[in-house]
Amino acid sequence: MSDVSAYKIERKCNELAAMLLEKNAAYGDSALSPVACFARDLSPAARMGVRLDDKISRLMRGSEFPGDDTLWDLAGYLVLLLIARDDEDPEA
Repeated sequence: MSDVSAYKIERKCNELAAMLLEKNAAYGDSALSPVACFARDLSPAARMGVRLDDKISRLMRGSEFPGDDTLWDLAGYLVLLLIARDDEDPEA
């Protein structure tokens, strides 16, 4: 991999991290520590799966919410799913 490609990957990952931190601050860590009024029986990883399913469903149906960036949202949810999975099984 060239240095330019490595730089681009690092820059994009940093942008993703910044977006996740901004949303985490705005939503109060609702992705991994939600109030869970209706989904209290689901693990954080399972809740991330539901969010991913919903996002992919809207994408496939062409009914994305105006202003959403589905690729960024999917990337963010996948990172959060990795974190939730690590939290559930730190040995994995």
